[in-house]
Amino acid sequence: MMNATTGRRMAWRDHIGQSIADILTTPVGSRIMRRSYGSYIPQLIDQPLTPANILRLQAATAQAIMKHEPRTRLRRAMLQMGADGRAVLTIERTDKGQAGTTQQTVEIRGGLA
Repeated sequence: MMNATTGRRMAWRDHIGQSIADILTTPVGSRIMRRSYGSYIPQLIDQPLTPANILRLQAATAQAIMKHEPRTRLRRAMLQMGADGRAVLTIERTDKGQAGTTQQTVEIRGGLA
């Protein structure tokens, strides 16, 4: 398992986190040989911050992780707004073969209005 930035070896749990961040920030249809890879989150970025759109974002998160990352199970996805107005998605997950839950944050580029 390799870190995509440094090329160094990384822990299993960290590799899953890296994979999830890549899945959630990749628009569906943008990978030539894997058109279904990614999530619908990038399409939801500039939508108004309504309860329905927050639910859509959580559903898109769950759908993408269940489809593309079989090594983990999503427990919760929460959307928070940073002080600078950027959306931050906090994910709680349980990795298969590991005890306990892992919390991960993924910054969503752009920002929900």
